[in-house]
Amino acid sequence: MITRRFLLAATAAGAVGASLAWRPRGAHAAGEFSVRHSDEEWRKLLTPEQFAVLRQSATERPYTSPLNKEKRRGTFACAGCDQELFSSTTKFESGTGWPSFWAPIADTAVGTERDTSLGMVRLAVHCSRCGGHLGHVFDDGPRPTGLRYCMNGVAMAFKPLAT
Repeated sequence: MITRRFLLAATAAGAVGASLAWRPRGAHAAGEFSVRHSDEEWRKLLTPEQFAVLRQSATERPYTSPLNKEKRRGTFACAGCDQELFSSTTKFESGTGWPSFWAPIADTAVGTERDTSLGMVRLAVHCSRCGGHLGHVFDDGPRPTGLRYCMNGVAMAFKPLAT
């Protein structure tokens, strides 16, 4: 039989476990990334929305990014450090409301880590240069990789191909 005391203890333990499992994806070891700034410096360099996503792992509202409709040839770079992340040639319409790509521009452009926040198990994607949170990668994308890099548009800047 479950007692009220047991139920309260289990709920408290679950809440503690959930809070320990969640942490901002930008909170990596200090020496891990070549571009490093204090939170104060990041706040000066980024808009409030960019700071929330890149440094605190927030998610922008779906269908709000102008990059969803970006069809020109070019590259998508990290809004935090300007590292090139994705080519327009790998962008596709996923119908999710966020810019989606089937592969990064190079294997070394992004990193991933397990994300258990919000009661889900996902693979978070971050910029390999500054550690900024970009979004998540899922295994329901198109060929040739079968991957869907579902990125926050506010975390990126588009650089059109020079003509």
